Amino acid sequence: MRPPCDEAVIRSVDVEVPCRAEARGWILAATILGSSMAFIDSTVVNVALPALQASFHATVVDVQWVVEVYGLFLGALILVGGSLGDLLGRRLIFIVGVAVFALASAGCGVASNIQQLIFARGIQGVGAALLVPGSLAIISTSFDEQSRGQAIGTWSGFTAITTAVGPVLGGWLVEHASWRWVFFINLPFAAAVIAISLWHVPESRNVSAGRIDWIGDLVVTLGLGGLVNGFIESVNLGWSHPLVFGSLIVGCTCLIVFVFVEASVTSPMVPLTLFASPSFSGANLLTLFLYAAIGIFFFLFPLNLIQVQGYSATAAGAAALPLILLIFLLSRWSGGLVTRYGPRLPLIIGPLVAALGFALFAVPSVGGSYWKTFFPAVVVLGFGMAITVAPLTTIVMTVDRDHVGAASGINNAVARVAGVLAIAVLGIVMVSAFSYRLNRQLANLSLPVNVLHDIKADEIKLAGLQLPAGIDDSTTVGIRDSIGEAFVFGFRLVILICAGLSVASAAVAWLLIPKGAFDSSPARLGC
Repeated sequence: MRPPCDEAVIRSVDVEVPCRAEARGWILAATILGSSMAFIDSTVVNVALPALQASFHATVVDVQWVVEVYGLFLGALILVGGSLGDLLGRRLIFIVGVAVFALASAGCGVASNIQQLIFARGIQGVGAALLVPGSLAIISTSFDEQSRGQAIGTWSGFTAITTAVGPVLGGWLVEHASWRWVFFINLPFAAAVIAISLWHVPESRNVSAGRIDWIGDLVVTLGLGGLVNGFIESVNLGWSHPLVFGSLIVGCTCLIVFVFVEASVTSPMVPLTLFASPSFSGANLLTLFLYAAIGIFFFLFPLNLIQVQGYSATAAGAAALPLILLIFLLSRWSGGLVTRYGPRLPLIIGPLVAALGFALFAVPSVGGSYWKTFFPAVVVLGFGMAITVAPLTTIVMTVDRDHVGAASGINNAVARVAGVLAIAVLGIVMVSAFSYRLNRQLANLSLPVNVLHDIKADEIKLAGLQLPAGIDDSTTVGIRDSIGEAFVFGFRLVILICAGLSVASAAVAWLLIPKGAFDSSPARLGC
């Protein structure tokens, strides 16, 4: 899913270099393709995780890092990426971001081990942090007020389509070619974006842009990295390992220091004064809870479908398609709800509906038709998110007009960081629940001690666990059934926590977002 407030980011910047009418289509093509590469790689890799796990005999910690390192650098650096564009040139930083993203994609595609893949994914995240804000800023500064609404609508529609189709295409590539083509497919698109940008996109910069908050960005990156590393590696090393508790201490310390840094620098990337508004604080806390639930869901759901339910990679990529389509198709209707009832009521109801959707995902076991098991849950979750996104953008846009850009960027970053933290923290819950349930199931099979030892040694691979050789067919079936049931047990527990996070989001809206009036103008609504 795209994070909220992308359209708000576009509307927050004043037009500077109106483009010629004949250049508008080219500018939209470049920004749509550029944004779509980053959006697709945020989700399509999840569909490829079972294949690359099998290819590298990787653990769940390894595949967590494949997802996490991309999201970590994207979430931590995206605000700096926008500032660099304002200072050095938006087209320049956008092109640099696309080039870095393409080179890193090639590195991912040729990776010969999981460590190389993780490293290349981190570089991909850096490239995405440059190209994503660059693409939004280029639209902002190239279209005047009369044409901006149509440009935003076109950008939003096409990026929604590519985000929806991306996992299906990625699944097809995994199934019929190789998971490596999920990354190689970025190369021709990147070449097209760079060529179009050089020939048709005008350069622009903000001559009054302040200094870049390098210290703040370094501290917050170290803080988030420390927390993520500590939580993820605790599964492998245990909580008492120096690397684990050391990383957690460094992470917590850096995040505390970050608050003091932002309060003291002249051009903070996160102006703390914005959080004096209960509405803005509530909107970001709601975003943190809700998008944390979404983040861990999209990490575990494809693993469940492919490794446990027996879906093909293509079918797994298509499974969440109704959710994305509902959010896109109901966006205008949701904006109407904000105009009629204000943002508070939809922000209470939407997360509660999403919580029901998450709860429905906890019902299916192993087997059964998609239409009777997961489809109802996908539809309910999509409906809940469709109700939520527009009013969430509205609340963020009600801050002081001089800080709308910063507010929108912060909320965008919070949504990305939420998923990173959720995968790190709730991944521990998933591994622990899987191990607990599997050990209880295996106790009923009377397995030889050496077989039991080998299976327990590989528990960290979850449903990708490789069975020891020399086991008879009936025992193999019993172990496979136990693995499937253990994964579903852990999946249900995590999904119910996601439902709880959604309810907490509704509670935040009820407690912190006032009932008062708001500015319902199109500039505020981002529609």
